[in-house]
Amino acid sequence: MSEPASIRRDGTVLGFDVGSRRIGVAIGSSFGTHARAIAVVDVHGNGPDWGAVERLIKEWRPDGLVVGDPLTLDGQDQPNRKRAQGFARQLRERFKLPVVLVDERSSSVEAARRFAVERAEGRK
Repeated sequence: MSEPASIRRDGTVLGFDVGSRRIGVAIGSSFGTHARAIAVVDVHGNGPDWGAVERLIKEWRPDGLVVGDPLTLDGQDQPNRKRAQGFARQLRERFKLPVVLVDERSSSVEAARRFAVERAEGRK
């Protein structure tokens, strides 16, 4: 089976933040500049609710899929890393779309920085 083409530079992506009980889903641009949370997919004993994932893909028609790759700030594996990698592999096999694992470390640092700025400005 050949790999799908890479995600278009100006494309739309669905992003997945994989957890043990839930998967957060966001819609964004392939530039990574803006993302908006759109759904939460439940995870049960037999895995993610694939019907819910399929409905989101049909509704939003993304050019590609992004899965957060959880690492510690010093680059070590987090417990959820194998789960995220397995989910990414299954997405690729089931939906035949480009799937990219994205290092979450910088987004965690950026989120903490933004929160600190907003708190200092009295918005949080």
